[in-house]
Amino acid sequence: MGWGRWYELAELEVATGGFCAENVVGEGGYGTVYRGVLAGGEVVAVKDLFDHKGQAEKEFKVEVEAIGKVRHKHLVGLIGYCAEGPKRMLLYEFVENGNLEQWLHGDVGPVSPLTWDIRMKIAIGTAKGIAYLHEGLEPKVVHRDIKSSNILLDKNWNPKVSDFGMAKVLGTGSSYVTTRVMGTFGYVAPEYASTGMLNESSDVYSFGVLLMELVSGRSPVDYNRPAGEVNLAEWFRGMVGSRRVEDLVDPRVAAPPPPRVLNRVLLVCLRCIDADAHKRPRMGQIVHMLEGDEFPFRTASSLVRGCRSTGRRGRRTGRRRGHGRHSCRRTSWRPPTTRTRRCGDRGDRSCRQPRTKAPDAAACEELGLELD
Repeated sequence: MGWGRWYELAELEVATGGFCAENVVGEGGYGTVYRGVLAGGEVVAVKDLFDHKGQAEKEFKVEVEAIGKVRHKHLVGLIGYCAEGPKRMLLYEFVENGNLEQWLHGDVGPVSPLTWDIRMKIAIGTAKGIAYLHEGLEPKVVHRDIKSSNILLDKNWNPKVSDFGMAKVLGTGSSYVTTRVMGTFGYVAPEYASTGMLNESSDVYSFGVLLMELVSGRSPVDYNRPAGEVNLAEWFRGMVGSRRVEDLVDPRVAAPPPPRVLNRVLLVCLRCIDADAHKRPRMGQIVHMLEGDEFPFRTASSLVRGCRSTGRRGRRTGRRRGHGRHSCRRTSWRPPTTRTRRCGDRGDRSCRQPRTKAPDAAACEELGLELD
């Protein structure tokens, strides 16, 4: 295939202890991921693709096409593959610290090990990985399933974007591709859900939801919460609109960020989930927004105009507030296994995203003024 190494099925059976349940480190709509140890001692992640109506072959080709030769510190590296009979497997580098969903929503105690600084490190690294897919490759790649369970973490909390089974390659000169709506409920951009037209801005929206998830510690969709708080993006916008920005921060974060820092991140969130896909920033711009001390707007008034253009006209106020190799072995810490619902999964025929309003101009102005 021109990249990586071909592995025999027998090798992978030995490496994973016969694909035993104790070595399962992840599950999804398209396959199961096992921890394995190769004959030379290298620890790998083995993705065994489900063969449902030829889906294994399709996803196998998609992942190889999308990232077979891609190397980036914030993208999980593809090492090799196995193709024997109906079996299709992919071997990735093993990332030892689980995924972001486990650390955000697993049982980690009253104080999260994910400090604010660690969360921002994860956000920036993830943004850099996605930016490389969008802006560093030709043809560019749209991931199409950015979510917390697809962000793997190493022992130093460095993030790596994983699972390219739904990725789409945009041909040179193409601004979008029309495709069947796929993704995970709560993360899917509304215009993609309604039209099937996919481009980089769809990933930007998903990243915005992921960033809100990092800030708040809440799931994108949680039916156990009261009405008005079920959908994270809707709740988030409402909280900003009512100027309760401090209450957006995950209460398990021991040391909340300074108001100036929080406001900058909230503004990035709002830009990423802008109802007008054309007004969302590019991922490269998002990296600079998150890394910089100053939010890249020339004046607060320019921010207000942007917010006003996507929402209702707000009332201006003068008040300014801050705000041994073959045995089954578990990893040292294993949070509860969770499975999120994917749009397009078998048995899931719809992907209806709640419609939300943009925060009013006054709320945007308040946040913008805090940055000046």
